Amino acid sequence: RRNGIIKKAREISILCEAQVSVVIFSSSGKMSEYCSPSTTLPKVLERYQTNSGEKLWDAKHESLSVEIERVKKENDNMQIELRHLKGEDLNSLYPKELIPIEEALQIGLTSVREKQMEIWKMHKKNEKLLEEENKQLTYMLHHQQLAMDGSVQGLELGYKEREFAPQMTMAFRVQPIQPNLHESK
Repeated sequence: RRNGIIKKAREISILCEAQVSVVIFSSSGKMSEYCSPSTTLPKVLERYQTNSGEKLWDAKHESLSVEIERVKKENDNMQIELRHLKGEDLNSLYPKELIPIEEALQIGLTSVREKQMEIWKMHKKNEKLLEEENKQLTYMLHHQQLAMDGSVQGLELGYKEREFAPQMTMAFRVQPIQPNLHESK
């Protein structure tokens, strides 16, 4: 039935060239709506409100609508101010209007330079820490190399100090297993 009602609303909209809007809520709470292509639901509701004299929106909705308009205007003003800070659309401004923009840019520039200096100091500090760490590691590596060189030299000295020849006389004697090796023919 819901689809039949929406179909009839479309037909009335086309055949009568009327602005039609239908909102249907089922028993489960599901909403279905149809609105003529030439209009929107808020426009139809506003037109109904003006023609019937009944207020569809209560005070709470009115204050929300006013708040939405205020926020939109504020957003537009901020967009314009942002364009001015970017250096766009400045030709339409008077010199007195340029002074606050210049001051805001000066404050921003000062803030950016302070942040750059802070980062530069942090990098310098890190650079010094890395240099100190590098010196310590180089020092430790040097001592480890000296220790290793010393132990290698100690081993070499140990071999040189020992005299194996007098302590150990090695004589080799070949004993023939096969008698024909010693025989002279």
